[in-house]
Amino acid sequence: MPPLTFLRRLGRGAIATALVFGLTAGASLTPASALDDAQRQEFEGVIRDYLLKNPEVIQEAIMELQKRQAAAEAGQRQKALAELKPLIFDSPRGVVVGNPKGDVTLVEFFDYNCGYCKRALGDLVELVKSDPKLKVVLKEFPVLGPGSVEAARVAVAVRLTEPDKYYAFHQKLLSDRGQANKAKALEAAADVGIDKAKLEKALANPEIDASLQESLQIADALGIDGTPSYVLGDSVIVGAVGHDQIRDAIQSMRSCGKTQC
Repeated sequence: MPPLTFLRRLGRGAIATALVFGLTAGASLTPASALDDAQRQEFEGVIRDYLLKNPEVIQEAIMELQKRQAAAEAGQRQKALAELKPLIFDSPRGVVVGNPKGDVTLVEFFDYNCGYCKRALGDLVELVKSDPKLKVVLKEFPVLGPGSVEAARVAVAVRLTEPDKYYAFHQKLLSDRGQANKAKALEAAADVGIDKAKLEKALANPEIDASLQESLQIADALGIDGTPSYVLGDSVIVGAVGHDQIRDAIQSMRSCGKTQC
């Protein structure tokens, strides 16, 4: 059957799929070299006329592409969650608050300059207070500029030198107004009783950059590019979704092993 005749007989859905995946360029219908100039012009005219008469098919094609891309990304994320599970939930570079032996683990990726992280701090504090079986792992994920990196480096230095004071430091810096940076982080550390000179010395420790690199590696593998983001079970929760949504997801984890039963 001539390729143009075949194209005219394609259904709307088939043409939509063809448009998305390049079939209308002749990749699957017929080799491009098999069309002379007149046939190619006719071929392109058929497509143009069809789209002008049925412009909604473009939207259908885009929606189909987005659906397939989302499915592919979900598959990659699940694979990464399985492969990186020890680093995500049990790495010694994560800071644990709440119950270290809790039956559910919530991992948060945060940036000290993230306004939504500041807003979500109260949700996290309330969850830790109200749920004695919850383990929370905090991971510095500085993505909002040099000041964020500076603050995160000080945070790791706090973990290395005064781990018992990290949570107090974390709350102090994240609740402070203004741009977080090295100076602001050192000030917050001093406010909770951490020696500034000790932190300055610790900032030379190569473990600090290694710790931040680990968080970046995990986030990249999971497709996380913003804060706050949470990992709970085999799910990634993006954004400051609020106390109740996270609480309900935790309860679902206990009931059925998933964030939604």
